[in-house]
Amino acid sequence: MSDTQTNSLAERLSARFGNLLKITVSYGQTTAEVAAANLLSVATALRDEPGFRFTEAVDLCGIDYLSYGQTEWDTTDVTSTGFSRGVEGEAIGRFTWADRPRQVSIPHRFASVVHLLSIEFNQRLRLRVYCEDDSLPVVPSLVHTWPGLNWFERESFDLYGIIYDGHPDLRRILTDYGFVGHPFRKDFPLIGNVEVRYDPEQKRVVYEPVSIEPRVLVPRVIRDDADLMQAKAEAADHWREN
Repeated sequence: MSDTQTNSLAERLSARFGNLLKITVSYGQTTAEVAAANLLSVATALRDEPGFRFTEAVDLCGIDYLSYGQTEWDTTDVTSTGFSRGVEGEAIGRFTWADRPRQVSIPHRFASVVHLLSIEFNQRLRLRVYCEDDSLPVVPSLVHTWPGLNWFERESFDLYGIIYDGHPDLRRILTDYGFVGHPFRKDFPLIGNVEVRYDPEQKRVVYEPVSIEPRVLVPRVIRDDADLMQAKAEAADHWREN
């Protein structure tokens, strides 16, 4: 999408919806943030009005902003040679949304984002709505506006626990029927809550407590070490020779 098209879309959205939308443009992508109470009316207008015609809903997903902008790893203030673990002790799961260790400009923990496409104008729009209640995240369902979002909303409900009010059949779609919790939430344990295996004696699937210990994952860190620079130089020489 050209810069002209992007700016034109942002300007038209602001002119049409005013304070109902918070418009931002970043990396060529236009994002419109809307309150849950106004979602259905705004979505209908974006779909039907001749100035927008966002007739296609390409994708919908949930977002958990717990620990957004946080890291337990020192990065800029560690040595540039060797490897440093630099753990600060603020990993996901060690704090709550209310007690997160750093102030960030996110008003609520959960959000639902739908990506829209206007075939007529060859434009895309990212529409985001925050869930007002962090303990019980609820947003209106868009299934009646874009029927293709049916399974996407079920996926978001399954993985994030976001409830889509008005969905005709809001059930889990990826996890088991007896699954406890929502695995894409940031405070869900990496090792899970239970282990599942098939018991040949009982001839059925059984659930057992997790047998492995929780662990801190070590990220892959690329540094400008001498051996790395030498390897890059040798690779470049090999490429030129061949």
